Amino acid sequence: MSRSIVLAGLLGVVGVIIGAYAAHGLEGFLLKQELETDAIAKRLSQCDVAVRYHMLHTLAILALGLSGVKNKSASIAVLFWLFGIGLFSGGLYSMVFLGKMGHWAIVPSGGLCFIIGWTAVVILGFGVKSNEHR
Repeated sequence: MSRSIVLAGLLGVVGVIIGAYAAHGLEGFLLKQELETDAIAKRLSQCDVAVRYHMLHTLAILALGLSGVKNKSASIAVLFWLFGIGLFSGGLYSMVFLGKMGHWAIVPSGGLCFIIGWTAVVILGFGVKSNEHR
């Protein structure tokens, strides 16, 4: 079993569900909260960004899992992308659905996790020889 592939599948399911709700029900949900038009537009935009980064990094986790590369750099990339989805997208989801977020640094910390994950991929690229990954 590839944990990265299973994780990507689960993250993908959640991302598609949130994205579908954002496209078909979120505006109505926000209207019922009697928010101003500008606040609704901002939250819809925040949800779009959260889903985009969520799904982009879900696909990156899937690609790394399918690549068969198994080393410390690959594990670090997946772990930090997972943290990034939780902090960056999760923080934005909290702002969208609850109207509040915990500490202000949650979303930027998630962005930093994404950067660390991609940096691990750079390091991975320097260490993998053409047929080494299998």
